[in-house]
Amino acid sequence: MNYRSLSELRPLRLDTVAALCGLVIALALFPLRFLASQVYLDTVPILLGTACVLYLLSLYQGEDARAAPTLPSSVTMALPSVVLAGLAALVALTVIQGSRTPLFFGAASVVGTLLIAQIVFARDEEFHPGLLLLQIVLFAVVFRFTALYATPGYVGIDIWTHTELVNAILEERSLGAISDDKHYAAPFYHLLVASSALLYDVPIRLAVYLSVGVVLPLSVLLVYATTNLLVSQRWAVLAAAFYALASHVSMWGIHLIPTSLGLLFFLAMLYALIRVMRIEYTVRDFSLLVLFSVAVILTHQVSTFIMLVLLLAAFVAQIVFVVGPLGLTRLDTSVFRAKKPVNLVGLVVFNFGLTIFVWSLTPYRQDSFLATVLSFFTQTLEDSAGFLNIASGSSGGDAEAEAASTAPSTLLDQVVPYVDALGFLLLLGATFVGCLYVVHRRRAEQSVFTLLLASAFMLVFVLGFPMFGIHNFIPNRWFAFLFAPMAVLGVIGIRTLSGNVTTGVALSVLLLFVLVYPGAMILAPESNIDDPVFSDHHEQLAYDEPELAAAESIAEMTGSPSGSEIRPDQRLYTDHPYQTLFSRTGAYPSTTTATVPDDGAADHEYTVYRSAQSSTAVYFSDENGEGRIERISEERLCRPDQATVYTNGEVTMCTPSPASG
Repeated sequence: MNYRSLSELRPLRLDTVAALCGLVIALALFPLRFLASQVYLDTVPILLGTACVLYLLSLYQGEDARAAPTLPSSVTMALPSVVLAGLAALVALTVIQGSRTPLFFGAASVVGTLLIAQIVFARDEEFHPGLLLLQIVLFAVVFRFTALYATPGYVGIDIWTHTELVNAILEERSLGAISDDKHYAAPFYHLLVASSALLYDVPIRLAVYLSVGVVLPLSVLLVYATTNLLVSQRWAVLAAAFYALASHVSMWGIHLIPTSLGLLFFLAMLYALIRVMRIEYTVRDFSLLVLFSVAVILTHQVSTFIMLVLLLAAFVAQIVFVVGPLGLTRLDTSVFRAKKPVNLVGLVVFNFGLTIFVWSLTPYRQDSFLATVLSFFTQTLEDSAGFLNIASGSSGGDAEAEAASTAPSTLLDQVVPYVDALGFLLLLGATFVGCLYVVHRRRAEQSVFTLLLASAFMLVFVLGFPMFGIHNFIPNRWFAFLFAPMAVLGVIGIRTLSGNVTTGVALSVLLLFVLVYPGAMILAPESNIDDPVFSDHHEQLAYDEPELAAAESIAEMTGSPSGSEIRPDQRLYTDHPYQTLFSRTGAYPSTTTATVPDDGAADHEYTVYRSAQSSTAVYFSDENGEGRIERISEERLCRPDQATVYTNGEVTMCTPSPASG
């Protein structure tokens, strides 16, 4: 094999320098694994270094690269039928078993692998984008709606609050019903669901599924359209498949809250933004961009902030290409069409101004939303921010709480966090390679630089700030938005490696994404919050009929007293997340997580035990107030000296015994 010399590769070229700098950064970050235990500290430096080495290798081996192997025609023709049969089998499994079991997720992983294999290994003449997109959308629909079908109530925590708000709007036939809530200034989700309930004459639950639930699987087509503005159809279809399989994307297709609708408008806004940068746009194109950005602002506050980060990235990209440092304006017209950078100053100022105005009028905790979040952020900086203060700000229901719980004691305990993050890490590695590819002077262009900068800025909020104990930006909400630019840059990275390295290396990379990526994303906890695959490590954010019936019966029995009517000693205690069902539905507003000492019983007067506390992962607080996953027996929460006032065989409510009084 003949390698070119480093001088012939022009090491001062931007992409080469960036790859070398990436190696230095990876080496600098590697020792952090010895200072704190966290999955991303252990993996991201290695991932970054590997991506940089592979990219440099592609520069050396470009002339020696060979075409990737393809599937036989008979296999390519048969796979769509196999995928459709597999999707039908997933539906049948859910109906027969009554839930999405590990068998379901294993079968879904196989179907996802067959789907990705068609995209990657089909011959050009046998590649049919329309048929593949149909399979991707159908997979997204089946994977999400089987979860909704198998769940008696709702999947998730926040959804119970939002449906209560929708119900209030329907009862009063006015938005004023939620005038004291922060969603009063961002009501699009609640108005959409309420309108659907009235239009279709269906219950709120079905209205949520028919309005928000139906359109979320179709949103993957926006990722395809965005990517196809930059690369060929094959890689655009692959980006859509990556996004459809992504764990957090699946979660917001199951946990249908304003974040879900905000994600849809964000993807539409991203497509419109890249479109105006890639074509000779008209007033209509720019008007759509403005329309979608306003829709995000009127839907969800966190989605709005993420959108502003994207706009900031686009604005910085504009400045880079207007000023022209490092010769970035010298485009190779054979790669990208030379085009003057789009002026986004007006759009950025308009959206920032509208956001500040709306947030200043949004009620939130006795003040405006803007003032409250700034106060929270200031308090965090003063009280808990610090380097490698990773566990700061975690709570019982978040992924951070699990990291803050007891140290792993078994091999499975140590492996599960890496399995959870594997899909994200694979896509992140491909994104690193894609970023190195697009910083080449011949390929640099405003649209791809916008995606690069947006990914970098978002990663700071997702991975950077939590390292300093700053969780105010709710990093778990960012992943689904981050996956969009990552999917685009990721397929650019995979295309780069598949075409510029030897057949063996290219095949290894492609097989990694074909065989591992679908299963990794499907096994990640966000994809199965309704019925966790690793039930000993992740809480189930859905409830069965007896658990829902118990909450309703306890509400009727107690009269659902308001928080002001309940004495501190009358507060109700149970596990997390079950306590959120009582508080968010108003069944018993003053409900919180029980404190269960090690090897001891809870010392609460009013408690609720459910059988899931003895068999699956739920959260309790220990004597120090820290959340932990623990299985307990009924006697540790409902003590023998308490009286049983309600039970349905699965859920039991205990109160002070009259005899003890």
